[in-house]
Order: sequence, then structure tokens, then C-alpha cells
Amino acid sequence: MDTKLIFVTGGVVSSLGKGITAAALGRLLKARGYSVSIMKLDPYLNVDPGTMNPYQHGEVFVTEDGAETDLDIGHYERFINEQLTKLNNTTTGQIYSAVIERERSGGYQGGTVQVIPHITDEIKLRIRRTVTELHPDILLVEIGGTVGDIESQPFLEAIRQLKTQLGSNQCCFIHVTLVPYLTASGELKTKPTQHSVKELQSIGIQPDIIVCRSDYPLDRSIRAKIGLFCNTAEENVIENLNARSLYEVPLMLEENGLCRVVLKQLALEQRAPELSAWKTMVEADFAPEKECTIGLVGKYVELHDAYLSVAEALHHSGIANHARVNIKWIAAEDLETGDASKILSDVDGILVPGGFGERGLEGMMIASRYAREHNVPYFGICLGMQIAVVEFARSILGWKDAHSTEVNFSTKHPVVALMADQINNLDRIGGTLRLGSYTCRLEDGSLSIEHYGEKEIHERHRHRYEFNNDFLEDFKAAGLKFTGWNPRRGLAEIIELPDHPWFVGVQFHPEFKSRPDKAHPLFKGFVAAAIDNRNKA
Repeated sequence: MDTKLIFVTGGVVSSLGKGITAAALGRLLKARGYSVSIMKLDPYLNVDPGTMNPYQHGEVFVTEDGAETDLDIGHYERFINEQLTKLNNTTTGQIYSAVIERERSGGYQGGTVQVIPHITDEIKLRIRRTVTELHPDILLVEIGGTVGDIESQPFLEAIRQLKTQLGSNQCCFIHVTLVPYLTASGELKTKPTQHSVKELQSIGIQPDIIVCRSDYPLDRSIRAKIGLFCNTAEENVIENLNARSLYEVPLMLEENGLCRVVLKQLALEQRAPELSAWKTMVEADFAPEKECTIGLVGKYVELHDAYLSVAEALHHSGIANHARVNIKWIAAEDLETGDASKILSDVDGILVPGGFGERGLEGMMIASRYAREHNVPYFGICLGMQIAVVEFARSILGWKDAHSTEVNFSTKHPVVALMADQINNLDRIGGTLRLGSYTCRLEDGSLSIEHYGEKEIHERHRHRYEFNNDFLEDFKAAGLKFTGWNPRRGLAEIIELPDHPWFVGVQFHPEFKSRPDKAHPLFKGFVAAAIDNRNKA
């Protein structure tokens, strides 16, 4: 195997930022001219997160090839600017499903199927398959969960076996851990890290590098103590403090020598990194010249990770417009029961993101109508486009019962309806949506083609319902423009209101393709319109 492997594990507590650490390291390796891919091994039994409640899991990130994946895959794509695939996210559910299917087909020739070697072999097979098909110089593999979790043990055993089989210079173990600060004693405590590493060592894994998350700088004595008690060289104990922005993390880790010690461990050439463009982007992020506030009206706003890629795309667009984008998180249901004009009065733009189900839809329609009537820039994404269509039908066309058949199957005006090929999928909801990248052709003279600068685009989808073309001529006659179409199936992909400063709805999810150093054109245009709206006030 020519590809070098880096395994990233986490200890002490969850949510330490293993994914950001892996993504940042990927950026540093790419900056040195190495080809990189990143893989997430998730310990949950779901086959993928597609059926999981956003309150439990956060957003579902969709890849070009239509895989519903963990949100960390989004971080990977944004940092290393590579389009990842279904190969880059493997779950326990996928592993066990494959092993059980093989057993049912007689693939084990009557043998007893066990966690070791069969489950661990399947995990190693997935890693090797990713290497074979993508063939990067370096594959980073993040192990989900925290060391000590029962469900993570097969993954840890599998990567232990891989290092034994491939050799020490072929693999590198990075352990991300917490060094807490006790206010009462005024001390940073290394004991949690020691215990976490001991837990790893008990299953045969010795971390080569320890990345220490901390609120306070680690002096040399702390790093030396961790190195001594954890059997790791002092130079391989890397400080990782809280950053002002996610995109500052690669620069901080570069300064602290992470990439250097990784390349040394893997016996790879030490190359000078090219990070000037990234530094310029980060500097622009910290020096905004303008400001705007975007009202994000959604169903799951209590958990911001449910809209992580949307929030990051707004952040990227702020950088591109030399502006600070403040997000006002608005629960859609609050607009149904409160004074909507008061709630929305201080926003410069309104964004309604994707979602499923009936809850909060009326509040989203209130937001869409407010934007339309008050000339506030509006961006509707997936469900947000459908909301704009239903609101337009009710308010402009006068069809008071207009709705989506997802909510009201008996409406006489089903302006949003189930796709024909989705009718038989309602009993099996996992993995059956319209998923992945599809072509969209843009109409000449539209706002969308002005932003994209090209006639044909490709965007990622995750939905089951579409605009109902039976009502197309009615909408056109009333002034709604359809400016983006799927050429193969004739599906409406983009709507616009021409007599409005900026009103766009898209059936796809543009947020998945936005990058910190290359904001998505629609998000960039939306934020620019919001800034203009603020300046007019």
C-alpha cells in the first residue's frame, strides 16, 4: 500500500474537535503538495444519518454521489476542497449489514461469524477500498466517539491490526484529548489525558502524537509531563487552543508543528507549505468592513449544527463580501404565535433552509411573505423554495388551500407534490430521496445566471417533493419566474421574483459546495443584497 494512513481518535470527552483537527491537518498536507482524502468511521448502528433527527445528529451532509453522511464530511470538504464520496463515511450499521448479508449468502462457508476477525476485517476492507479507489498520498481516518465507548472498540481493534500489518512508518496515530483548567487551584490537569492514553494502550494502540485541546497555553513542563507519562516524545505533544474561527485552526496547528511531526512519523519529505491564500482569507475574516444580519427561519434552530453548512456558507459569503454576517436564529413557530413584523424588523435578509414535516411551515410562509412584501432579500433552500411557491399561490394566485401534498394530500392546488418515482418509497425512507448531484440549466437574463456566470451548473439534492408542473403556466402568468431546470426530467430547480431586489428559491442545497476561500455564488449574491438592503435602511 503506497498510501500513508493517519488515524485520529478522541479521548476524555466528546465534541473536542477531532473532525476539525483532521480537516485542518488535511489542509496542511495539501498545502505541501500531498494528495489527501479523509474518512470518517462512525460507531452508530444506523446505516447512515439520513433517518436521524437533526436534534440528535445535526445536519446530514450530502456528497456528489448521493451519500447521506456525517456533518464532519462537510468540514473535510470545506478544508481540503475535495469532493468526497460514499467511501468517505462508514458506519457500524454498514459494516454489520455487509457481514450479515455475506453470512446469509454463505460467504463464510459455515464458519462462526464473530466481531474478530469478521467485523474488524470488514472495517479494514472499507479502509483499503477507499485507498484503492481514491489512491491519495495520505488518507486521514477519524474514529467517531470517545476512547472507552463500547461501540468504538471494533474500529480501534481494526486500526490496531492495520498498523501491525503495514508497519509503523505506514501509519500514524493521533489522539485528540482534553487538558482541563481547574479555576480553584489555578492548574492545568494532565491526568484525564494520561487515563485516556492508558485506555488506548490497554487495547494495543500507542498514540504517536497527542493533540491537547485547552483553554490555556501549555508550557513546556506540561507537554513534557504528558510526553513522559504517555510514552510520547515531548515534541509530539501539540497544543490546540480555542481559535477565533474554525479556519484559523490550520494556521495554529502549523505554528505548533503538527504537520512536521506527522511527516516525520510517516517518513515523508518535509516540504514548505503554501498557505498564503489561506492566510489572506483568514485575515479578511477578522477584518470585516461591513455588516449585515440574516434571519435564519427554521425548525431546528435550537441546535445550530442542524444548519451547519448553511451557517458556514453565510460565513464564507461574509468573507467574500468583506463583511461580518450575523445570524439571527428564528424558530419558525415563533412567527406563528408572535408579532412577525417585530421579529423580522431588524434583519437585512431572510433565509429559509431545508427540512421535513409539517411543524413550523406556516411560520416559514409568514417569513417568505414578509420578505416578498417588504423587499427584503429572500433565499429559500429546498423546503424554503417550496414554502415560497405555496405562499405565492395563496397570496397572489388566491388559492387559499394551496399546499404541498407532504402536508395536505387532499388539497385542490397541490403546487408541491411527490415525484412520480418516489410514490413507492414512503415505506422505506432511508436512502430513497432524490440525492446527490444533478444538472441544472439556467435561463438567460436571470439573477442566477448572473451570479453563476455559466449556463449549466451541477448542484446537490436531498428531497422527495417537487414543484408541480401542472400549475406552471398559472405561476408564470402571475409573475413568478422559473429560471433553472433539470434538462433530463423537466423539474423546476430555481424560482425568482423579477420585481424584487433579491428573491431566489432553489430546490437543491448550494450550501454543500461553498468553501471558505470560494463562497458559493448564490450565497455570495444573497449576502451582498442583504448588505445593500441594510445600507438603504
